[in-house]
Amino acid sequence: MAGNEALRIRDVKTILTAPDGINLVVVKVETNEPGLYGLGCATFTQRYLAVAAAIDEYLRPFLIGKDPSRIEDIWQTAMVSSYWRNGPVLNNAISGIDMALWDIKGKVAGMPVYDLLGGKCREAAAVYRHADGATLQQLEENVIRYREQGYQYIRCQWGGYGGKQQAMHTPEGAAAGAYYDADAYARSVPAMFEHIRSKVGFDVELLHDIHERVAPIEAVRLAKQLEPYRLFFLEDPLAPEDLEWFRMIRQQSSTPIAMGELFVHPQEWVPLIQNRLIDFIRCHISAIGGLTPARKLAVLCEAFGVRTAWHGPGDVSPVGHAANLHLDLSSLNFGVQEWYGPSELIRVVFPGTPEVRGGFAYLNGKPGLGVELDEKLAAKYPAVNKLPAWTLARRPDGTSARP
Repeated sequence: MAGNEALRIRDVKTILTAPDGINLVVVKVETNEPGLYGLGCATFTQRYLAVAAAIDEYLRPFLIGKDPSRIEDIWQTAMVSSYWRNGPVLNNAISGIDMALWDIKGKVAGMPVYDLLGGKCREAAAVYRHADGATLQQLEENVIRYREQGYQYIRCQWGGYGGKQQAMHTPEGAAAGAYYDADAYARSVPAMFEHIRSKVGFDVELLHDIHERVAPIEAVRLAKQLEPYRLFFLEDPLAPEDLEWFRMIRQQSSTPIAMGELFVHPQEWVPLIQNRLIDFIRCHISAIGGLTPARKLAVLCEAFGVRTAWHGPGDVSPVGHAANLHLDLSSLNFGVQEWYGPSELIRVVFPGTPEVRGGFAYLNGKPGLGVELDEKLAAKYPAVNKLPAWTLARRPDGTSARP
């Protein structure tokens, strides 16, 4: 800094881009030191414009002039400045700021964020990939392909979430939607793992995502039926509204359970952790408010023997994926990291995007989060406001269902 001028937040920008056709929200926090800024992920794809409005209209004026080094104070005051708090829109907006402040702090210190969090526990993070197939043969081929590429953890789905290979019997005039048959899907999952295990054996870790698609009692039965196939974990077996059912699953099954993708409030995860009802926490880090709450969540999980498996799909920007990995490398209780496979275009738009080699994701070791953004190139791939069809899940009789 020139003279004795204190470091301050000069401006906050929201950048909306979709290089791969998935709407991403990135926040740029600029300081009064020339060239010093931070990037954060605030991606809530399905309501990205609401997040952008929260940042531009409320958080930007709230932040200008503040000391960017005071991350904890900014997080806490931003969360309560609207009085009503939590929820995916507000949490994602605050996350974009929060990650950007950690990025700035790392750049000022000349350290990657994982060093600010206590340093590395491991050199890279084991990742899992998503294998799907319209038929068991296609799924088998995709599992084998990932295994040959060095991936030791593979999530298996047969025909998408909830299965889509079943013939639907619907009433006349049924509303439009993404139909699936929960009962047929539940019956298909044990058969799927019987087939895959018979082909690849037990030397590879297999996972599955129920994605809230079955009734709670069916989730209990399915967890029991999958015990012989030794899943690494069974993901999101219940909706956040059905958390009391986890106790019944735990009492009747030894299948490891991962949960948390849709969580936005601590009282959703705290009871599951303190009562040891889950084995992996799966939160979308930006949806819970960024790195600041996520690092606290990781420490809470460590005290109760729960491992981390942060949400890492395509609707997380490379900045957000880097944030996941900084936590992965510095957390003793890291389990596995979801990985979507960024395209070459994404890597050009976001220089420094983490790389995967031999089934492990690596950060580049640069100060801060280590990911940059080519704003001019990002502007060539604008986000598009359209309603997602896949979230309009329906059962065969047309009833709305959890996605």
